[in-house]
Amino acid sequence: MAFTPLNALNGFLAVARRHSFAAAAADLEISPSALSQAVRQLEAKLGVTLLSRTTRSVALTAAGRRLFEQAGPAMGQALEALKTASARPGEVTGQIRLTVPTTAMAFVMAPVLPRFLSKHPRVEVEVHIDDRLVDIVTEGFDAGVRLEEFLERDMVHVRLTDPFRFVVVGSPSYLQRRGVPETPKDLLAHECIRVRSPTTGSMYLWEFERGKKTWRIPVRGNLITGDHRLMLAMAEAGVGLAYLPEPAVASRLKQGSLRLVLEPFAARVPGLFLYFPSRAQVSPAFRAFVEIAREKRAALAAARELSAAPPAPAGRARPRPPIV
Repeated sequence: MAFTPLNALNGFLAVARRHSFAAAAADLEISPSALSQAVRQLEAKLGVTLLSRTTRSVALTAAGRRLFEQAGPAMGQALEALKTASARPGEVTGQIRLTVPTTAMAFVMAPVLPRFLSKHPRVEVEVHIDDRLVDIVTEGFDAGVRLEEFLERDMVHVRLTDPFRFVVVGSPSYLQRRGVPETPKDLLAHECIRVRSPTTGSMYLWEFERGKKTWRIPVRGNLITGDHRLMLAMAEAGVGLAYLPEPAVASRLKQGSLRLVLEPFAARVPGLFLYFPSRAQVSPAFRAFVEIAREKRAALAAARELSAAPPAPAGRARPRPPIV
């Protein structure tokens, strides 16, 4: 990798995003030693240390963070412009990096991604599944998906789901064996599948509400996991009760493999949102992704309204939901 300030800057930005010379070198398709040399030359030219290196980690210095925050968006726009220049008229190209919690995979990303990738085959989408709170600017993401309560005020928010509830579910076999809890405090006598916060390391307290009263219950149980797929499987197997978003368990409730308990106390949240720093920095690829996400949400809302509507009079065709 011959030294030029822009090549070296791009290499530094890749290391800053990935927190690893090896991973960044793989992304850039060069050797880690060539990348390390380019970054050292950039540091020598600037007269500052940009990265603090140890045998186990790479971290930004104060000067490195300033350079990353100021040059990162501009470099991203320049690379996006180069890709767009080779595109046919109306064709969208580029890359999107998203951080998404486990909660959102099944009922948000799964419906959106196939449609988006089919419509825009020259866009590369990188999805990181991560339940911790992520600084999307520092870690080089275009956007993230989170519950509204975890969003920063200076971020642009795009609604992806309607409000929904967090519910407690258990298998019929478990409820027959251990009984059905009637109040949130009854959970203290039950085996519950617990979740540890990946951000703070503490155990989540299960939250409930009824009218103006709220509860935060420090449930107990031998199984701890943040993987919703494992939580669902273990709840279905009768290991214990699980606390999950209602859309994530809707199909199991319909099938009867899980039953809803404590429904009068289920806590409602505003929903999941796509968030990103500024409309001014939105690339054509990301703008297209937002459009598809909005289309999918509108189509699902129309389908729900149609299914809830009364039957059409005899002899008249029932209208179909719009196809997006």
